[in-house]
Amino acid sequence: MSLLNTVPPVLYLASRSPRRRELLTQIAVNFLLLPFRGVPREDIDVSEDVRPGEDAETYVVRVARAKALGGEKRLAWRRLSAGLVLSADTTVELEGDILGKPADAAEATAMLTRLSGSTHRVLTAVAVSDGRRLEHALSISTVRFAPLTARDIERYVLSGEPMDKAGAYGIQGRAGAFVQHVEGSYTGIVGLPLNETWQLLRDFGLDL
Repeated sequence: MSLLNTVPPVLYLASRSPRRRELLTQIAVNFLLLPFRGVPREDIDVSEDVRPGEDAETYVVRVARAKALGGEKRLAWRRLSAGLVLSADTTVELEGDILGKPADAAEATAMLTRLSGSTHRVLTAVAVSDGRRLEHALSISTVRFAPLTARDIERYVLSGEPMDKAGAYGIQGRAGAFVQHVEGSYTGIVGLPLNETWQLLRDFGLDL
């Protein structure tokens, strides 16, 4: 669908992640940040708690879609212009366990100890809503870590980098040195799979 003769819809990014902002900018997508009402680590519209029996795929899709719907509510609450809301959620899955953002240094150390020398999955769901229609896409990648020493893990945790990241690491940062092999979407591992995002936004009428 071409929008060359019309005004394209406004795109709002419902995320605090600087990495997602950088990735959208990388592919020349214009967007506005959608203000949140919650404190920096939590938005009151969305619970990121894992439900009993919930697998990683179901969990990450549910949270991404809930973030998009929460964004639509904030559009109305702040009386902003109608537009598209883009949201995403990333999680790490190891041996059936969902590894979210660590609560503290001890939890980050425990997560990294489990990831050391192992292969895990990184799942990122991206969702787009226009207030009437809500669609999502799911990116699943596999990452293999080299064996890490206790000192490797301690130094990384002390850097502070693990604290706001699913699985307690960021592949685009210092932890990139830990990664032996990747299968799938690198940008999905960072936090926003660009191909899936590009396709969704085009489906909603953006001329990209």
